[in-house]
Amino acid sequence: MKDIYFDNNATTKTRHEVVAEMTPYFEALYGNPSSIHGIGQKAKKALEDSREKIAKILNAASPSEIIFTASGTESNNTAIKGTAFANRKNGNHIITTSIEHHAVLHTCEYLEKEHGFEITHIPVDNYGVISMEELKNAVRERTILISVMHANNEIGTIQPVREIADFISRANSSRAGRGLGKIYFHTDAVQTVGKIKIDLEETKVDMLSFSAHKFYGPKGVGCLYVKEGVGFHPLLHGGHHELGHRASTENLPGIVGMTKALDLAVAEIEEENKKLRRLRERMEKEIIEKIPFSRINGHPTERLAGTSNIGFEFIEGESLVVSLDMAGIACSTGSACASGSTEPSHVIKAIACPPNFAQGAVRFSLGRYNSEREVDYLLKILPSIVEKLRSISPLYKKR
Repeated sequence: MKDIYFDNNATTKTRHEVVAEMTPYFEALYGNPSSIHGIGQKAKKALEDSREKIAKILNAASPSEIIFTASGTESNNTAIKGTAFANRKNGNHIITTSIEHHAVLHTCEYLEKEHGFEITHIPVDNYGVISMEELKNAVRERTILISVMHANNEIGTIQPVREIADFISRANSSRAGRGLGKIYFHTDAVQTVGKIKIDLEETKVDMLSFSAHKFYGPKGVGCLYVKEGVGFHPLLHGGHHELGHRASTENLPGIVGMTKALDLAVAEIEEENKKLRRLRERMEKEIIEKIPFSRINGHPTERLAGTSNIGFEFIEGESLVVSLDMAGIACSTGSACASGSTEPSHVIKAIACPPNFAQGAVRFSLGRYNSEREVDYLLKILPSIVEKLRSISPLYKKR
């Protein structure tokens, strides 16, 4: 069997329809959108058409709320640093969670160490869900920003983003009457855009980050939705690109590709999630039945359809990933951005996973190109690989 790719939360294969959509912007329509000549203006039209399409897909109030970036990481940095610096006169307190992607956690750490901001990390329960009561209790008069990811990249747990947005809206109404600054709400939706229906009129976040390569688009292009009226400082300075919000010549082929990929993904969400959920549930059921001392990490129902994080007691997750790779299966121990560490991830620690299971946690993230046959192959070889690795574990021998 050909190599099997079960690491779709790290990145996805670019769809052929997307590559075809991008190709003319490398070869024929290659102008700079900021140029005033005819070739540049054709590029400008493609850029603004993409902005309008993405705004429509997400039901944003205006295309001007869509800012193109180079990645989800850049979008997160722009939202958090930009909002923090623009609103510092109103406060220096930021709230986030203990299981955010490092693009959020390290950005907050930078603001804390280098600029004196105060950061509160809300804990999560054993399923990876934040407590709304703890969030409410964490708010201070000097709070200016709350950043909570929509769904976790390692365990797939989905946060109550709409409920958080509603709470912040009510809190802001109260704060206005007391002469306090507004609290802005940012969500890292890198793992949910294209996988879960998002309607920005219904879920009233102030900022939302996403990245094309998570939904079968190209790498190196992302997006930041910024609600009209939200003030922030640009991360990059230079020209007047992106309505003055981000200096740098736009990656037009990537933007066109991202727009096509998002259009396709959103049209197929229901069908795709049904398929992925079926594959995941069958895979998890048989793994738990066939392999003792294993457990599912993450919420049983409020979870991304294709994400499965499983802890195998008595083994090292890295060893299992390497063994599966040798057998032709690609998976991971967690975020690709944190690879190289042999310690359990901060996410697995945060959900209070027992240490022996945490050390052996592996993520299988399924996508549109995975099949029943591939799951069959995993289920066939995984028990023997786990048993082989356990056979050399002194903890397993002493059980």
